[in-house]
Amino acid sequence: MTAPISPQDLVAALDNLGITTTRIDHEAVFTVAESKELRGAISGHHTKNLFLKDKKGRIFLVSALESTRIDLKRLHETLGASGRLSFGSAELLMEKLGVTPGSVTAFAVINDRAGDVTMVLDAGLMTGEPMNFHPLVNTATLGIARDDMLAFLRSTGHEPLIVDLPAPPEP
Repeated sequence: MTAPISPQDLVAALDNLGITTTRIDHEAVFTVAESKELRGAISGHHTKNLFLKDKKGRIFLVSALESTRIDLKRLHETLGASGRLSFGSAELLMEKLGVTPGSVTAFAVINDRAGDVTMVLDAGLMTGEPMNFHPLVNTATLGIARDDMLAFLRSTGHEPLIVDLPAPPEP
């Protein structure tokens, strides 16, 4: 793999596409729970991002509303994956998307030049609210309009699969 794109190069690529973002710098956050402390400063949809692989090695990056409960035991059925999904390793994450755990983001598909990763968006993100993602590092958040995010993903060769993610059964 060639060297991953830097956060600065990501912003430059967005600028070249005519895409405007809002940036908030903050302390490093590694979980959705930690990021909830930023709510007063950042409006729009907050996301969680899952780096997953199936039994045949097909890779998925799933971006969802942070509050979405996802049934990982059934998600493979929705995505057409081969068998149940598991989390990809930190090494595979770096190899395919050029980011580390805690910095997983839909913007990372810019580093998937081979097109190995299937980008999946939660239908709940498509309401028109701005979306918030880390810009390849977990010390900042970029807010981006829904249509601009779709344009960015398509510019990287990643036509997103937009689906209603399966929820786990109620306890």
